[in-house]
Amino acid sequence: QVHLVESGGGLVQAGGSLRLSCVASGRINNINGMAWYRQVPGAQRELVAGISRRGITDYLDSVKGRFTISRDNAKNMVFLQMNNLRPEDTAVYLCEMDVDTGSDYLDYYGQGTQVTVSA
Repeated sequence: QVHLVESGGGLVQAGGSLRLSCVASGRINNINGMAWYRQVPGAQRELVAGISRRGITDYLDSVKGRFTISRDNAKNMVFLQMNNLRPEDTAVYLCEMDVDTGSDYLDYYGQGTQVTVSA
């Protein structure tokens, strides 16, 4: 079993910054892709940013230039630096990892951390 735990969410004013962290634990042989999603009530989960094991990144258009995804392979962690936050960034942010446990290869999600941006 693999568990992902996010941290770093909170309440911030528009224009402010937050740094989200996510750590994976459990039976982990290797982690390939890592990503951050966000979800608001009544809407579909949205891919915010992704990063390959080699560090190739991709971003949702609305966060380009403001958010930066990074990873620490040795610690099984992924980060999301969010700058110049906007009220429309308010959501629950979830990390996702593509984990090779040695016996299977599955996508795992964390429980999420709330980010609220006030106007």
